[in-house]
Amino acid sequence: MGFYSTEKDQMAMLTCPPLMPSCWAACWTTSTGILSSLSSSIQMSTSPWTRTLIIFGQRESPAMWILIISFGGIPRHRKSVAFPHKNFHGCFENLRYNGVDITDLSKKHKPQVLIVGNVSFSCSHPQTVPMTFLSSRSYLALPGTPGEDKVSAIFQFRTWNRAGLLLTSQFQHRSGAFILVLNDGKLKLSLSQPGPPVRGVTAGAGLNDGQWHSVSLSAKGNHLSVMVDGEAASMAHSLRGQIDSGDTYYLGGCPDNSSDPGCASPLDGFQGCLRLISIGDKAVDPISIQQGALGSYRDLQIDTCGLTDRCLPSYCEHGSECSQSWDTFSCNCAHTGYTGATCHSSLYEQSCEAHRHRGSSSGLYYIDSDGSGPLGPSLVYCNMTDTAWTSVQHNGSHLVSVKSSNGESPHPVFFKYTASMDQLQAITDDADHCQQKLTFHCKKSRLSTPHDGTPVSWWVGRTNETHTYWGGSLPDAQKCTCGLEGNCIDSQYYCNCDADRNEWTSNTVVLSHKKHLPVTQVVMRDTGRPHSEVAYTLGPLLCSGDNSFWNSASFNTETSYLHFPTFRGELSADVSFFFKTTAFSGVFVENLGITDFIRLELRAPAEVTFSFDVGNGPCEVTVQSPTPFNDNRWHHVRAERNVKEASLQVDQLPRETQTAPADGHARLQLNSQLFVGGTASRQRGFLGCIRSLRLNGLALDLEERATMTPGVGPGCPGHCSSYGHLCRNGGRCREKRRGIECDCTFSAYDGPFCENEISAYFGAGSSVIYDFQHYNDTFSKNSSSFVALFHEDLTLMGETATLSFRTTEMPSLLLYVSSFYEEYLSVILAPNGSLQIRYKLNRHREPDVFNFGFKNLADGQLHQVKINREAAVVFVEVNQNARRQVILSSGTEFNAVKSLTLGTILGPPGADRDTLRAGAHGFTGCLSAVRFGPAAPLKAALRPGEPARVTVRGHVAAASRCAEGAGPGAPAREATRPLAGGAGRSGATDEGEPLVNADRSDSAVIGGVIAIVIFILLCITAIAVRIYQQRWLYEKNESNIPKTGDNAETALKSELNMQSTVSESQKEYFF
Repeated sequence: MGFYSTEKDQMAMLTCPPLMPSCWAACWTTSTGILSSLSSSIQMSTSPWTRTLIIFGQRESPAMWILIISFGGIPRHRKSVAFPHKNFHGCFENLRYNGVDITDLSKKHKPQVLIVGNVSFSCSHPQTVPMTFLSSRSYLALPGTPGEDKVSAIFQFRTWNRAGLLLTSQFQHRSGAFILVLNDGKLKLSLSQPGPPVRGVTAGAGLNDGQWHSVSLSAKGNHLSVMVDGEAASMAHSLRGQIDSGDTYYLGGCPDNSSDPGCASPLDGFQGCLRLISIGDKAVDPISIQQGALGSYRDLQIDTCGLTDRCLPSYCEHGSECSQSWDTFSCNCAHTGYTGATCHSSLYEQSCEAHRHRGSSSGLYYIDSDGSGPLGPSLVYCNMTDTAWTSVQHNGSHLVSVKSSNGESPHPVFFKYTASMDQLQAITDDADHCQQKLTFHCKKSRLSTPHDGTPVSWWVGRTNETHTYWGGSLPDAQKCTCGLEGNCIDSQYYCNCDADRNEWTSNTVVLSHKKHLPVTQVVMRDTGRPHSEVAYTLGPLLCSGDNSFWNSASFNTETSYLHFPTFRGELSADVSFFFKTTAFSGVFVENLGITDFIRLELRAPAEVTFSFDVGNGPCEVTVQSPTPFNDNRWHHVRAERNVKEASLQVDQLPRETQTAPADGHARLQLNSQLFVGGTASRQRGFLGCIRSLRLNGLALDLEERATMTPGVGPGCPGHCSSYGHLCRNGGRCREKRRGIECDCTFSAYDGPFCENEISAYFGAGSSVIYDFQHYNDTFSKNSSSFVALFHEDLTLMGETATLSFRTTEMPSLLLYVSSFYEEYLSVILAPNGSLQIRYKLNRHREPDVFNFGFKNLADGQLHQVKINREAAVVFVEVNQNARRQVILSSGTEFNAVKSLTLGTILGPPGADRDTLRAGAHGFTGCLSAVRFGPAAPLKAALRPGEPARVTVRGHVAAASRCAEGAGPGAPAREATRPLAGGAGRSGATDEGEPLVNADRSDSAVIGGVIAIVIFILLCITAIAVRIYQQRWLYEKNESNIPKTGDNAETALKSELNMQSTVSESQKEYFF
């Protein structure tokens, strides 16, 4: 483009200036040449137009500018190195600029148009006749060019299939054949011959994209080449014999009776379109083929390309990638968080509450609050306590210090969460309760002014609204929690910080108005005065419960139902819910259209059916169960219908599917109300409970609708029958209005599901003594079925004892249960480390001794022991191996149980010598999951408030799981919380100045010196106590163990005899 100066009459090349709105500068180029150096509203078709140029000039301003626009090229004397392309070769149509018909001006040879080269004013359209290969059995057979010493073919193709046979032909003298196939979206040309295969040549990639691709192949002499879209690939081959063109070329496939070697390819035939075919140097006329004058074919459609784009529009959801073949499409759901034929269904649970009732422990989880809805999954931390807490972190969990500089207001801090605002809104809306903790540390910095109460600090919530209330107060009350409770440090103010003291004070507040949460911004303005400073920390967003997960309704009559607005799920529809019933059949959900419908029902006690009609006739998907569904337990149902398939899954049974017709109707058109628990005809209604009903991820409020509907009640009791199995290790399921809780009172474990083992590390000489008599006094008040369990004048006909241990010391006493009648049960490790169990149920008889092999269990590894006695029959499991059964001879009744001891016990009356020796050594190591009947001694010792009297002696400390850190010496690392000793400090812990990048080197040195001195004194005291204790134990042992000799040899023999001999009147069993 150029311009003329009206004064100087001089032309120069110029880029279009920005002050000319009707002009935009561009050079439109193609692979065949330049279209225009300035173009607007141009359409193009192809026809010969060579070495031509049209230049159009237009006056844009009467004083200054003249536009010169060239179409089809740039004048040679003005071409720059930036535009090396050749002039355009083709045809323009509807050539206009700013409404001016350039073609018309050119025809009339107007003076403002300059034509360079040969330009004609007609566009001839070459006739291109495509052919469609309709099936994998389609083929086109064309005559070859016999006698030529080369093979060549040219054609264009388009397809969606990744593989298929494109072209094959046998050489004239049957010395071999060439085969051109599409494999994995690439072209591969290879030669076939008897003997070892010949390596082929590959060209192109991603050729199954539905676009036209040009192919040219040739084979001559020892050279083999193929060109795809102008890019060539070639190789030298080692074919024996001469390459001569064969009699017949097969395109797309082969006839059934063909003997051509290329027809033996394992690939299916080609499905797609071909055009512009040339064999040798001769073009193929498709019309002659259609008229039967040339070649032969099968399943071929001539004069059209019937290739359907099944990914436009795409039915793949949630950002999944659509790919297609000739007759179908598929969706790649990788990295989307969704699954199914169209990536419609979420892979994740809807909330932490749902994870909890699947038995999941605390940890990081993905949750998808709206299921198949538009919101994606979000990563949260689920804290599984008596309820499920959802924790959403943000990027500002550290202490934020606010201090103005140069009198300027500090910039506010914005908090960005790991979930989007829409996801956060869904989490808070579904939660029963949400809160967020905000802690302030302030010095001469106020939250509001003392005169008129104007806030100088505030926070911004989820909807960008400003809030000035703090803590548990009501919105806009402008009072902190201490102001509402009346315990602020200065009664004149409603917040501690408003006292405006020149010392550090604090306010810890909990924001719990969930419609305003989470906090997105905190603004502190009163920091411009001298010595004014404030610091704060914002905790994560915490939400508990899930009201949609437990939202339920009870249907009490067959004619009762709930109705909701019409379900909109034209192309994708999913329905999920829980149900429980004792009825034999009933309709869960139904929605009708004029002819279309959708229905989910319990058709038989063990059969759930999903039926629908989208215009292709009724379709049914059924899941059958080996056990009935009407067992009054919760069962989960999930049904989905999309354009590809329908599916139904109940509980963990196999998912049943049915494929949709390839070219049938796809839209589900409904117009009636949605009926839940019944039908429009009031027949086949459902009797039972429906819970957590969701349609396309949207939860329906069944309880709200049930409160105003006769025959339907909100809520549904009885969850332990379905979720009671989550309470493990003897925990008992307790019903709640929304869900369950596990009562771990009589379990050796704790935690939300009684699965967290209670472990303790025992130091040398330590013990835990559990008094059954005090336990019975308390326990009898709570459970009448066990009132007579531990009375002095009653007997115990059987019991179950469990424990886990890890130690490297031997001998050791693991457990000792005594009675007032000198009867006992002892579990010990012998001097060789083997396990021994001793029962004495008659004071006048010797104990029964059971030896479990000679394996050393004092190996630093975790071992489990379970003992179950029923009268005189005892079953023992060690490390979950097969149970072993023994018969007692000492008695069948355990009379007047007195106490249980773990660790050291000195001189129990009536005990045998091995038990005495093991008791004197005690136990050093880790014990966990100790239980005798319903009594859990470690839990009683480590969890204050348990209904038992426990005596702890020596060093016993709470430990992590005994299974962790196995190995010698590891028990010493397990102690984490001493049971005795150590004092805590109560009261406020946030007093004083917060340490924000502060230097405290002097205080650290002084504190370190004091800590070292105290540590040395404690060590000296502990050593002295230990020496005294060992001396006392030694003297006690010497008094209880008979002397067998005065010299070392005699003592050693006595030691060996005590370990290996058994009294003649004592029964001993070896396993």
